[in-house]
Parts: sequence; C-alpha cells; structure tokens
Amino acid sequence: MEYHNPVLLQESIDGMNISDDSICVDVTFGGGGHSKEILKRLGEKGRLFGFDQDKDAEANSLEDGRFELVKQNFRYLKNFSKFHQAVPADCVLADLGVSSHQFNEGERGFSIRFEGPLDMRMNQSSELTAEKIINDYGETELIRVFREYGEVRNAQKLVFEIVNTRDSGRITKTKELIEIIEDCVPGKFRNKYLAQVFQALRIEVNDEMGALKTMLEQSYEVLRQGGRMSVITYHSLEDRLVKNFFKKGKFEGELEKDFFGNPQLKFKLINRKPIIPTEEEIKNNNRARSAKLRIAEKL
Repeated sequence: MEYHNPVLLQESIDGMNISDDSICVDVTFGGGGHSKEILKRLGEKGRLFGFDQDKDAEANSLEDGRFELVKQNFRYLKNFSKFHQAVPADCVLADLGVSSHQFNEGERGFSIRFEGPLDMRMNQSSELTAEKIINDYGETELIRVFREYGEVRNAQKLVFEIVNTRDSGRITKTKELIEIIEDCVPGKFRNKYLAQVFQALRIEVNDEMGALKTMLEQSYEVLRQGGRMSVITYHSLEDRLVKNFFKKGKFEGELEKDFFGNPQLKFKLINRKPIIPTEEEIKNNNRARSAKLRIAEKL
C-alpha cells in the first residue's frame, strides 16, 4: 500500500538520541517510514514497538526480530507497553494526523477529492462514523464540532443547511455533504473551508484530541528519566496540546509551582521553537507544509 514519505524524518529521529540497546515506541506506525529509520540506529539488543489501530497498517509490518506491531490506538500506550515489557522506554515518536494512504482511499471518506461514504474512521471496527454525526447529532452538538475542531466561523449557517437537507433523507456520501457546504462559502475559500469541515468531523469521529491527551500523559509514565519524545503536529489544535504539555505538564491553565515557587515540570524542551521542514522538503512533500516538530526530554 502506498503511504506518504515521512515528514521531518531525520530531525525527529535525531532528536530521540537512540543508542544500540534503546527501547523505542513509534505510536503512529502507519507506513513504517519512521520505524525503518529507528531500526537502522538500533543494535541487536534494541527493540521497537509500533502502534497503529488502522488494519491497513498491518500490511506494512516489518520483518525484523527487534520489531513488534501493536494493533491498538495509541491511547492504550501504557497498558500495552507494560504488556510487551517496553517500560521504561528510552524514546517515543508520534507523527500525528492522517496518512496520505487514508486520504487517497476514497472508500475511507477522509478526502474532499474523492466520492465515498461518510466514514472517516481510523479504526474501521469502531461504531461512530461521520455519517452518524451528520445525521444523528443535534444542532447544538454539530455547531460545537465545527467550531471547536474545524474553527468554522459560520458553523450555525452550515448546520442549518445540513439539518434542512437531512430532513429529506440521510446524507451518506462525501459528495452530498460537499454540495451542502458549497452554499456556505465563497468560491475562493472553498478548499480551505471544505478541509476545515472534514477535519472537524474526522477529529470527532476518532476522538483525536482525547486520544492525544491520554497518549501524552501516558508517555510521561512510560518514558525513563532522560528519555526523549518527538512529536510532529499538523494543525494548531494538536500543536497547542503538545506545546502546553511539554512546557507546563498540563494542557491548559498556568504553570504549577511547589511551596517554594519552583515550577512543577515534567519535560524539558530540547528545541525552544518547533522545528519546521525546509522549503525543499515542502516542495517535495505537500504533507510537510504545516508540519511542526517538538522534542522534549523527561525530567
């Protein structure tokens, strides 16, 4: 199966300080691009565990005795890392977002370019789909989804059009939803608006923000002291969570301090500002356009 070229490959792996006998976890295995690079840097005693909930990723499993594919959502990082005796780990990698493979498979429903069912499930055995959200959510919940996860400014108008249309029958195809959206946005902003709406639905279907928070919190418990974590983000919502967690040990609010005024930190940032792809990488890999890499070390 065709997967995307890994974004910020060398930078993200370099930042993890891998040694011959490191225990590494790639929580977003996908096409295995980052994992292959990690294995190049491990010795015979090193071990790598790749997490992925998408059954399509199973076809990319690596034939290497040091590698184990864990067919689970990364929100279960702690439990399955313990089960596979991967605690404490030396490094954790997360390349967030949707793979090119998922976007390019029309039947998955992720893309605005192909007609397909309103699905958008990363775990194809889960029950919630984009179709259920569009047809079964109340107006207030739909407005919340589009505003919170897609930052859609005229979410109320969009939901009004959706509700009016679904009164005449269920909306089941991406093309049907796109036709409804066309009435809500000026032509020159069409693609950006469509991307925002589809992003919002995808995040809600997969509880991406909830899973990310859980994984970040568990990464602190899984890593050894001095262990490294590399996280690549692609939109402001997930990047804000990662940045706050690395800087403050929490997702919102002020930095907590102890009785003596010392900050209660969990991680030390390795790169003060996020690392971004070069112009050359962006030119050759469209997925890199919005990528940001943050690297932190457990204190």
